[in-house]
Amino acid sequence: MITTKKSMKAKMQKAALVTLVGGAFCVAWTVWTLTTRYERLMYVPAEIEQVPHKPVAVVFGAGYWPSGALSAILKDRLDAAIELYRAGRVQKLLFSGDNRVVDYNEPAKMLDYALARGVAREDIVLDYAGRRTYDTCYRARDIFQVRDVVLITQRYHLPRALNTCNALGLDAVGYEADRQPYPRRDLAWYWVREAPALWRGWWDIYVARTTPVLGEPLPIFSGE
Repeated sequence: MITTKKSMKAKMQKAALVTLVGGAFCVAWTVWTLTTRYERLMYVPAEIEQVPHKPVAVVFGAGYWPSGALSAILKDRLDAAIELYRAGRVQKLLFSGDNRVVDYNEPAKMLDYALARGVAREDIVLDYAGRRTYDTCYRARDIFQVRDVVLITQRYHLPRALNTCNALGLDAVGYEADRQPYPRRDLAWYWVREAPALWRGWWDIYVARTTPVLGEPLPIFSGE
């Protein structure tokens, strides 16, 4: 009886140790991925001439208000994309956003904004099913058939976007879209949610192998 109790205690201690080590590893991996892992692949506006030439820039949707006004986050992403396009670092802009209901169309709003600022219509491609970061990266590869991209989003989101795209086989770099101070409470929440979102992306890629909304391939450069 005593031996059994000692054996059970040893097993529990071992399980606790494995759990502790595993938890520490997960925390360390999360912090590393969201802070320093992709630093060499992320560029700020002052480094725009150093951004590698890529055929396509992917712009992630970020919502707009009932009035039709773009969120500050989305406006900054579009301004960064237009900046990169005008600098000749990319040829095409892929606007990816949510359009799952009739009265909400992120890509259309993004298109209107870019056209009003002089971007040529033929250089803009719309992805109406970019509901999540994972969906956008997956569809860029499988629907629009691009492999070489610049990802345009804010600093807090770039590591997860890069991690997702690179895991899916895209050769991606990031261009930071932070152009204004955002409300502190909002920004804090954005950073906090990145940890669980990063792990959900890991699950989608390596475990569930989730397939987003797809359709017929629409290669961006098919006619060129």
